[in-house]
Amino acid sequence: MTKHEPDLNLIFQALCDPTRRAMLARLAQGPLAVSELALPTGFALPTVMRHLSVLERADLVHSEKTGRTRTCRNNPVALVATLDWMVQQRALWEQRTDRLEAYVATLMKSESP
Repeated sequence: MTKHEPDLNLIFQALCDPTRRAMLARLAQGPLAVSELALPTGFALPTVMRHLSVLERADLVHSEKTGRTRTCRNNPVALVATLDWMVQQRALWEQRTDRLEAYVATLMKSESP
């Protein structure tokens, strides 16, 4: 893995939590202050900050502090590697199921009278 290549393990770990996925969905609409991002979760700010740190480690979210306000924004580029991996896996499994289907069809033809 190159230095700039996203770590899929960190990305999938971040995406496995519904709270973090909800945060990403809200951030997809535009940058938000952490306090605004925390409102719908019902969690205390330290809990929200832990979720955000997981998202930042995975490079899914970037934040910056201006004065007393920390603003977060999505980094959609990080999801490109995830999408690429999923497309590769889908192609692999489609090829396998196509071969299985062809094999079963061959078996059925050879068994028919």
